[in-house]
Amino acid sequence: MKTITIGIGLIVVLLLAGLLAPKWFLFTCTMAAANGIVALGVVLMMRGGVVSFGQGLVFAAGGYAAALLSNKLGVSDALLLAAAGGGAAALLALPFAPLLARYRGIFFAMLTLALSMVLYGVLVKTDALGGSDGFNMRRPSLLGMRIADAWSGYVLYALAVLIAGGLAIAARIYFDSARGLVSLAVRENELRVEYLGASVARVVAGNYLAAAALGGTGGALAIMALGHIEPNFSYWTTSGEFVFVSILAGHYSVTAVFVASLILELVRSFSSSYFPNTWQMALGIFLLIVIRFMPRGIGAVFQKSR
Repeated sequence: MKTITIGIGLIVVLLLAGLLAPKWFLFTCTMAAANGIVALGVVLMMRGGVVSFGQGLVFAAGGYAAALLSNKLGVSDALLLAAAGGGAAALLALPFAPLLARYRGIFFAMLTLALSMVLYGVLVKTDALGGSDGFNMRRPSLLGMRIADAWSGYVLYALAVLIAGGLAIAARIYFDSARGLVSLAVRENELRVEYLGASVARVVAGNYLAAAALGGTGGALAIMALGHIEPNFSYWTTSGEFVFVSILAGHYSVTAVFVASLILELVRSFSSSYFPNTWQMALGIFLLIVIRFMPRGIGAVFQKSR
């Protein structure tokens, strides 16, 4: 109950603060919320002892599903598109979950990366999906109402905050549940978990599917904010950014995931403005500093303060 109360309070504060924020910052926060949802899936898997380097697979699946539903079938409601993105990504990941649940360490990471790059190759070669250039998406509506131009930035920001906040609360409840604690036990000692009667493969597969649904939802929100989608959503550098956020946040705090995502967006924005040709190096240096001085991530600092 305390988790829900705190979460709702933070959501209300963010919604009110958005009314005073400039448009560029609203867009940055919207992208941070969308990417934070995807990174939350990576953290979910990290708690089970595996790391996915292929979240671009589900990120792109959710984005393309939302864009195609909007352009081809005329589905314009933002809530429906976000839900459809999460569902499409989970369906795409479903056949691979039993296979990936058998692997750990670098093998799990490379298999997820390979799947993401296969999708990238398919998207680049498929002219019906815009090929390497991608295609634009029409502006979504909300609850049957057209979003006015003057309020489009804030409405998408508010939608991202509400969805991200709801999923963050659900994730915190799951982390503290019996199954969530079993995931931590799997991370520490798989053999002991099996002796206690739990299925390690089922836990890993379930976490992967949940992370896929989160990734698809984040992809749908991102494409609604950007208005354009392309195969780079599935490229390995995109997946690497989600891992970057997860390492920066750590696996102790859900709030830290979104704080880390916002930090990434701000560093990327200012680095691109002042160091347009070397902003990736700036991100790398920033990550090295974090690993050196906060090896367990921002979430560990939150936990220590609490």
